[in-house]
Amino acid sequence: MEVGEEFGPWLSRQLKFAGKTQAELADELGLTRAAVSAWITKRSVPRPTVMGEIAKALGTDLGTVHTRTTDTQVGLPVTWYHRPGYQDGGRDGGNAAAFAFDADVQVLARETCQNSLDERIVENGRPVRVRYTIHELTGEKLDAFRAAVLWDELQPHYSAVSESAAHQKVGRVVDAGVRDMFEKSRLILLRIDDYNASGLTGDDYEDGKFAAVVRRQLESLKSGRGAGGSYGLGKATLWATSALGMVLINSTLSVPHEGRTERRVIGRLELPWRSVDGTPYAGPAWLGRPDPETAGAEVVRSWWADEETIQRLHLTRDSEEPGTSFLIVGAHDVASLEQGKPDSADDENGSDDGTRDISAMHRRLVDALSRDFWAAMTGGGSKLPLLETSVRTLRNGEVVIEEEKVDPTDKQPSRTRALRAFYEGTTVDRLTEAGQVALRTVPLRLPLSGRPGTLGTHQGVLLVTEAEDDDGVHNQVHSLRGNRMTIKKSSVSGLPLGVNPFQAVLLVGRAAGESAPFAEEAEEFLRAAEPPEHDRWGQTEELTLRWSHSAHNRIARLTTEVNAAVKELVVRPKSSGSQESAKLRKKLTVPRKGTAPNKRASGPGLPELDGLDAEIGAGGEWRITAEVKLPRAEELPAMTPVVLLDVRSGSRPRLDWAELVAVEGCEVEGGVLRFTPRARRAVFRGSTDATGHPVRTELTRLVLELRAGTGE
Repeated sequence: MEVGEEFGPWLSRQLKFAGKTQAELADELGLTRAAVSAWITKRSVPRPTVMGEIAKALGTDLGTVHTRTTDTQVGLPVTWYHRPGYQDGGRDGGNAAAFAFDADVQVLARETCQNSLDERIVENGRPVRVRYTIHELTGEKLDAFRAAVLWDELQPHYSAVSESAAHQKVGRVVDAGVRDMFEKSRLILLRIDDYNASGLTGDDYEDGKFAAVVRRQLESLKSGRGAGGSYGLGKATLWATSALGMVLINSTLSVPHEGRTERRVIGRLELPWRSVDGTPYAGPAWLGRPDPETAGAEVVRSWWADEETIQRLHLTRDSEEPGTSFLIVGAHDVASLEQGKPDSADDENGSDDGTRDISAMHRRLVDALSRDFWAAMTGGGSKLPLLETSVRTLRNGEVVIEEEKVDPTDKQPSRTRALRAFYEGTTVDRLTEAGQVALRTVPLRLPLSGRPGTLGTHQGVLLVTEAEDDDGVHNQVHSLRGNRMTIKKSSVSGLPLGVNPFQAVLLVGRAAGESAPFAEEAEEFLRAAEPPEHDRWGQTEELTLRWSHSAHNRIARLTTEVNAAVKELVVRPKSSGSQESAKLRKKLTVPRKGTAPNKRASGPGLPELDGLDAEIGAGGEWRITAEVKLPRAEELPAMTPVVLLDVRSGSRPRLDWAELVAVEGCEVEGGVLRFTPRARRAVFRGSTDATGHPVRTELTRLVLELRAGTGE
């Protein structure tokens, strides 16, 4: 059972809520004012027989007075407090911090999961558990929720925002969210629950995690030096994902506040400046219990809610384990439209535009979690995972998609294998067999703060293993530090043709191991080199101010070292006896400019074959790897690779492809190459159909052409 607050402070607050003085309570109880004062100042406590009279005077039950784990429900009711307009006439068109991120559930997953990792309780060694619940409300369930959030109080404010929506970006989003809720009679709730986390501890107004999240902007109070966030911007993604600008919060604290830990509740609303009945309001509003300590008891503070209220607000947590639940009201996913045509029907028919497709939200959340946090969810040897995540989807309380626990091995099999081998001590020096993981150390030379010189060299850990089809893009390096979130994804430049597909992982800072030299200093240095999105390392203002304007060059040198180490591991050394390969290359040619057939693509602005490699397979097929040089152009035409037999006279017989696959910078659709926008090179591989060869492969010479369009 939860430990209640001390009687004196609890009683003092209840008297303020009820609008009673100590003298008035003493009169009702038939006691002296000195007796009540002694309770308030903790010099004594009332006798059990008096507890019942106190409960009656406060309008509550005896159990509430005995346990003191919640406030009485008399006096000042829960309500919305709207910040008054600025006295100097200034206006805000919304919270600028929200514009740092898109309305994208994948960005939301990255930022919120990072925050939960940063607040993990490390003493027990267990991972932080984060669950995402998508819940669509319709009909009576929607009506009940609107009543719970006191919609009637908010309606005039939303109406005022809608009236001026044409002049405000935030206003247009909010107006569309309100119209969607009423016209389609549906509302999407997206709740993020974390467990085994610190919770929103601290006072409502003073320095602490609660005030940093709920009251302030651009303030980051993280629990550890290895934290992922540092700007205090990540929390803005919660409000950016709400079309109504509303987020409700229920926190179970790891450290008691006012003698309690469970069901600390507050709501925050982010709206632009508005005028309601002639009264100007600055923007934000809070849902809470009026604070008697503030002037006129207008400002609201968090309150300790009962179970019924928590349930009505859809904020019920599964256990007493510390952590926080954030409920995004009116969730939408505008960025999902960039992924292509939504699953739902065309908007022209009056149906959904895809931004509130709960099935698509579910898939995109799972994809984002497995892409960005695969390392945090991977353990091995004595190393436990830092994170567990899951996603579930409901409609009016009924399951639409069962809870799906994110398994990093599903979409990151090679990288998880590499990290597990590092934890289990099974890495090798060089890749000689399938499934092996090679390890190299790479130096990061850390600068001195504020003056020239080197503090020391941190040895990062580079892991390389063969790629699998489920990995996505091959030949990439994923870089991460202490909290094991993927920070940087980069390709290795200058790889020769014919390199077997691989995946690489770079561990720096604490991720390289607690015993790695200068791990803490590397953690601090790289954290300062990250922008608010925490998706790369490079020049930042903080890096310049704390170290120097050239400090980012240390990171560039690290990248050079990583690329060199990767090449050393994956590129097969050329042997002096490779005469057979030379003979094969002589048999494979690329038509040069001026000698090309009429159908071959030529001229400026078109892709050109730039390099070839080939071998004869065990089945007698030609196996070809080709590199294409791409011009600088926003749009490139589709091209078809055509393989022909080179003959002395007559037309060249065309061979069929048995297999044609993209390696880098392109996609293959029906035998046609479609190139990635803004890529400078592309690589593809193919195998000919040996059953269609008119003569033995060893006796043939080939010509590879790149033709525009379908190549017919």
